Amino acid sequence: MLKNIGFVGGGKMAEAIVRGLLANGLVRPGQVVVGEPLPERREALTSRHGVATTTSNREAVRTAELVVLAVQPQHVGEVLADLRGQFFDGQLVLSIVAGVTLARLVEGLEHRAVVRVMPNTPAQVGEGVSVWTATPAVSEASREQARAILRSLGREVFVADEKYLDMATALSGSGPAYVFLFMEAMVDAGVHLGFTRKVAEELVLQTVLGSVVMARESGKHLAELRNLVTSPAGTTAAGLQELEDGRLRAVVDRAVLAAYERCKELGQGRK
Repeated sequence: MLKNIGFVGGGKMAEAIVRGLLANGLVRPGQVVVGEPLPERREALTSRHGVATTTSNREAVRTAELVVLAVQPQHVGEVLADLRGQFFDGQLVLSIVAGVTLARLVEGLEHRAVVRVMPNTPAQVGEGVSVWTATPAVSEASREQARAILRSLGREVFVADEKYLDMATALSGSGPAYVFLFMEAMVDAGVHLGFTRKVAEELVLQTVLGSVVMARESGKHLAELRNLVTSPAGTTAAGLQELEDGRLRAVVDRAVLAAYERCKELGQGRK
């Protein structure tokens, strides 16, 4: 079981981590303190999970062996300034702030033991994927703590080079929004054909879920799975031709690249 944990920021992703930790028995509610400025969020966290909350980030981190930074990138400068010099030896900082580098976190907090993580929103239902890295000052025991936390949210992937964090932000971090948009477009197309929206949503949701499970369990290349569905001169071939003519692959590539560039801008403090 993990020790006392302090959260700086009590948004949806912070709550997902709290939920995962409690559900997996890694902490008890009394071991968690969340620093959050919005009264409605503090009330929601306390009523739903029984954790303590405070308006003071310094109070949230004061006795916590593990601190989770979960604020928006636009606010990280003021948060770092407020918390600078407030950490003690042996304390681990785990940041889920998109785009903010380890170097900036270490310098801003005046603390060397920092883990940087890029989770994604399916963590809210225990099906997320988190890409993470750590400074050399993070001990193996602390790395195991980080792994335990991230596994409570789904899957975790460690990378030795920090450059992959911004890439993961654009791919798996923003990725659920791309998937939701594609699903929304499929539902709209189903309604255009004549299905009710409820039936179209059910068909699309199960199709996407089944396709993901099939891809994971089959071990086959995605192109091979696509070919299994595609008969020569058939209905699927006709649909795929329209997607290729619309340059779906190129549009997706540009979307991921745009998200990657924006992530780097945010990390540099640009709004």
